[in-house]
Amino acid sequence: MTACKRPIAVRATLQAALCLENFSSQVVEEHNKPEVEVRSSKELLLLPVTISRNEKEKVLIEGSINSVRVSIAVKQADEIQKILCPKFMRFNDDAKDFFTLRRKPVEGYDVSFLITNFHTEQMYKHKLMDFVIHFVEETDKEISEMKLSVNAQARIVAEEFPRNF
Repeated sequence: MTACKRPIAVRATLQAALCLENFSSQVVEEHNKPEVEVRSSKELLLLPVTISRNEKEKVLIEGSINSVRVSIAVKQADEIQKILCPKFMRFNDDAKDFFTLRRKPVEGYDVSFLITNFHTEQMYKHKLMDFVIHFVEETDKEISEMKLSVNAQARIVAEEFPRNF
């Protein structure tokens, strides 16, 4: 990926947002829910940050005292990418292996990650950041490669079709 396409702003914002701590529920004793999901108290939430290359390709980072939700809208510039992206993101239905992946993304985004303070205690923060950044880069790359493959196959079919008549 070229230097101008690297999500440097996403990395810096994630690094700041991943300063999480254990915070028990103020409502139910002995419970610890991700505040970014529950939204029980405004003072526990940070302002959401949207980083975008254009209006269709963006990352939303919502932080709270004990969790961060990272939502990604993948580039869908044309009809082919609009068809390929949901097919590529279908693995969300089977998100058991991805501890931080939400099964249902935030409205208007293609994929969402929920990182809690337990994830940052069990895993290295920089590895979590690297995973999210790598995921963004690889998803963009894979969808572009799939689009090129579909276009190449369409070109071959278009060349072969007139030969049959």
